[in-house]
Amino acid sequence: MQRLIALSLCLVASFSSADCPDWSPDRVQTESTALRQQLAEWNDAYHRRGVALVEDEIYDQANQRLEHWQRCFPGSAAALPDPLATASGERPHPVAQTGLAKLADEAAVATWMRARGDLWIQPKVDGVAVTLHYRDGQLAAAISRGDGRRGQDWTDTVRRLPAVPDRLAQLGEVILQGELYWRLKDHVQARAGGAGARGKVAGAMARESLGKDEAANIGLFVWDWPNGPNGMQARLDGLAAMGFGESAALTRPVATSESAAHWRDTWYRQPLPFASDGVVLRQGRRPDASRWRAEPPHWAAAWKYPLRTALAEVREVTFSIGRSGRITPILELDPLELDGRRISRVSLGSVDRWREAKVLPGDQITLGLAGHTIPRFEGVAWRAQQRHAIEAPEPDAYHALSCWQPTPGCEQQFLARLVWLGGKQGLDLPHLGPGTWKRLVETGALHGLLDWLTLDEARLRQTPGIGEKSARQLTASFRLARTRTFDAWLRAIGLPPGYSPASEENWQTLAARSQAQWQAEPGIGARRAQQLQAFFASADAQRLQRLLMAEGIAGFQGH
Repeated sequence: MQRLIALSLCLVASFSSADCPDWSPDRVQTESTALRQQLAEWNDAYHRRGVALVEDEIYDQANQRLEHWQRCFPGSAAALPDPLATASGERPHPVAQTGLAKLADEAAVATWMRARGDLWIQPKVDGVAVTLHYRDGQLAAAISRGDGRRGQDWTDTVRRLPAVPDRLAQLGEVILQGELYWRLKDHVQARAGGAGARGKVAGAMARESLGKDEAANIGLFVWDWPNGPNGMQARLDGLAAMGFGESAALTRPVATSESAAHWRDTWYRQPLPFASDGVVLRQGRRPDASRWRAEPPHWAAAWKYPLRTALAEVREVTFSIGRSGRITPILELDPLELDGRRISRVSLGSVDRWREAKVLPGDQITLGLAGHTIPRFEGVAWRAQQRHAIEAPEPDAYHALSCWQPTPGCEQQFLARLVWLGGKQGLDLPHLGPGTWKRLVETGALHGLLDWLTLDEARLRQTPGIGEKSARQLTASFRLARTRTFDAWLRAIGLPPGYSPASEENWQTLAARSQAQWQAEPGIGARRAQQLQAFFASADAQRLQRLLMAEGIAGFQGH
């Protein structure tokens, strides 16, 4: 079904005056004009060329963002662009294609339904809209949606589609409105999303020649019969008699918002032969077709599926430095909800990816959910017009053998080392989470990776933020560390992965190995062998070995 345009009964994201950006009048004009131009570009590509440059969800949210700016700055912001400014074609529709209003949630659906009766629901098929005009059983015209009043003449191309009958048994004038969709076998929207199906149909219909296989892959879902019988059931029976049984079977009566929610969830999570992006609620009885206009009507509305992609504004770009020195750019976001999850930050994975994406504060980005759980950066929707450069940490300054003390610039990596040391991968010490380690560092109790070994309960009680009970628990955890194995201690202080010492091995025997001897071990390649030799040869690791030997930790005998 065509991209939803115009009316939004409820916004997907809620904005208030407190959300208004703190911009000068010049920046309001600059930013809103840039967004208006971006929307105009997307509209032209979609409605004139049949190419969706962004997902409908992102388009809708971008429109909402511009509407929000208009409310924040009514005297300055650029006007909303006409989404159909370049969409009109040469062929008039016999009955206007109306578009749809959008309902944000079940509460909005319930409000809409309370004012209406004789309601039905059907999937909102994700394809391209078409009007089919039959005269005395013969297909006379097929017209693209265009601007709802006029569209492109698709008659010759549509005649090649097996899903669209060239003749009907129904005589007289028959006007059908529906969706040309790309056939998908057992498609589950919640799992696979749109699968690019709309773009495949739009691309096929835009080409001058349509291959036989492509034509066979295009189906038809009739979502309305404007000049059909007054009652919905009579229209559905008539559609089934004309061969459109799928359309009739997937149009169901509903009386409550709970029933609507049931069908929405069913069609979202159960297999369908096409992609869909929500459901459509319709009144069975509606005005005569001669009164229809190319604008959202009062007798039909859409309720879209949960967002799979979302638009987010970048507040800040930060850089997380991990235990091994890996630098990860983090985009701090204006909080938003995506598929029921509140998201306020997303990782870009690497500095190289951040530099390639060129993301800066103020940019609007698109997000998806990887595996339905982890927020994933998908791209920049549009960039802020006022941008300020950000410098990433120098990659050469951070590596597996850097930051063994919390010196300036090393705070993050040092803390990550402590968290690893006390975690399950290391010594597995209770009551020692990231917050506790951070408090010990910030209060000056720790200046090195193993300073905690000499902290007693009395000293801990003097540490701000640590009470008597916590001091007692931490003391017990520190004592527990002394019982851990040599292997656990090696992992805790940063031994590269891939090797576990045998029972007879100690620091001295391991430190004496050459790179070739390390590489001779099963499963150790050249790179890992180099890392292992470098670890034992590093001055910082040797200093830790001497401290652990002095504390009587088994396996750390000198050489």
